[in-house]
Amino acid sequence: MTRRFAVTLVLVLVGFAAEPGRHVSAQGPWTTLLDGKSLKGWDVVGNANWSVAEGAVQANMGNGYLVTPMSYTDFEIQAEFWVTDDANSGIFIRCSDPKMISAMNSYEVNIYDKRPDQAYRTGAIVDVAKPAAQVNTGGKWNTMTITAKGPKMTVTVNGMKTVDVEDKKHARGPFALQYGAGTVKWRSVKVRTL
Repeated sequence: MTRRFAVTLVLVLVGFAAEPGRHVSAQGPWTTLLDGKSLKGWDVVGNANWSVAEGAVQANMGNGYLVTPMSYTDFEIQAEFWVTDDANSGIFIRCSDPKMISAMNSYEVNIYDKRPDQAYRTGAIVDVAKPAAQVNTGGKWNTMTITAKGPKMTVTVNGMKTVDVEDKKHARGPFALQYGAGTVKWRSVKVRTL
């Protein structure tokens, strides 16, 4: 095989691999965990009044969580949510005790625009990382993406990066969607392993 032929063959193969739809990644495929049609596949913790309405799972009374039965180590979560201005919600990741969820035994990625202590408002990881940007989420649909790989975690809200941090307290566990106050709606919650 001539050198020119070998170089041409490599370039053709690289071009073929880069063809749209042929990208191979180390990431797993997306798995939809909540589609806004049912609570199937989630453990309910607490007394929040979760219900299904208009393509979303919502709560507006009580206090509680929807918890995945499966644990995750390295992952990316993408979730669509709608909250009232006074809502207190969030996504807790790597929960070490899925029956007693708190910011002490997991990472709390906050959704709380009017939090009294604004240091850990929407987009923050409570007691770990303050948000780099202020994003207000009340009264509209929003998208939150959380990536956790080893100790490195990033959070984006509506495409704006709010957290990029490393922390080693919690390495693995389920994740939970929180209801604390106001009205909270979730739809299109999906996860993939990294």
